[in-house]
Amino acid sequence: MPEDPAFKRILLKLSGEALMGEQEFGLEANTLNRIAKEISTVHARGIEIGLVVGGGNIFRGLAGASQGIERGSADFMGMLATVINAIALQNMLENENIPTRVLSAIPMRNVCEPYIRRRAIRHLEKGRVVICAAGSGNPYFTTDTAAALRAAELDCDALLKATQVDGVYSADPKTDPNAQRFERLSYHDVISQDLKVMDTSAIALARENKIPILVFSLHNQGALDDVVHGRGEFTVIDDRDSEQGD
Repeated sequence: MPEDPAFKRILLKLSGEALMGEQEFGLEANTLNRIAKEISTVHARGIEIGLVVGGGNIFRGLAGASQGIERGSADFMGMLATVINAIALQNMLENENIPTRVLSAIPMRNVCEPYIRRRAIRHLEKGRVVICAAGSGNPYFTTDTAAALRAAELDCDALLKATQVDGVYSADPKTDPNAQRFERLSYHDVISQDLKVMDTSAIALARENKIPILVFSLHNQGALDDVVHGRGEFTVIDDRDSEQGD
């Protein structure tokens, strides 16, 4: 028998870039399918799963603002991109026979349900995967902050952030061979050292609501299942003392 998972309800944060695969833009079907299978494995354990997905594979608000689009408008465009990603993920999860609901912070009733906290919790209790789209519904806030907000609202036991590397490093390990990997960090460490794994408001929200953040790479098969069972490579961010890894 496999060991019991460490969490009953999680919030998984996926970047839009994670859905591109080897492409430079858009959605890659094989990558979507692989992520859906990873989620399916964890869902089969009886874990309640909420998702927040970014939109950077289609449009990024800050990039649009730098090209002359007014920042608020650019951010709303980015939020709409996350709805596209959420619907794609919903379809792939339903292909795995996982009941899934997309709830958008920007109401669009012909496409998905509006985000209502009590409704989202009810879906989770019924065993449905809930994909929270359109960020927080407000410009000037990142999807990382939206993920921390939804994790708090939905009473999640942990916020899992899937990245391109297997944890938090002191610098980009792809460009700095001396980058140090951390096994555990405090919320204060992340903010004071400006580690940029998530923006400051997201870290502050998690700290205020005592939600641990687990940072891991979704590139390795079975990585999500490993993390929810406390196995594999990942960095824990919480209010305990930090421990530097190898």
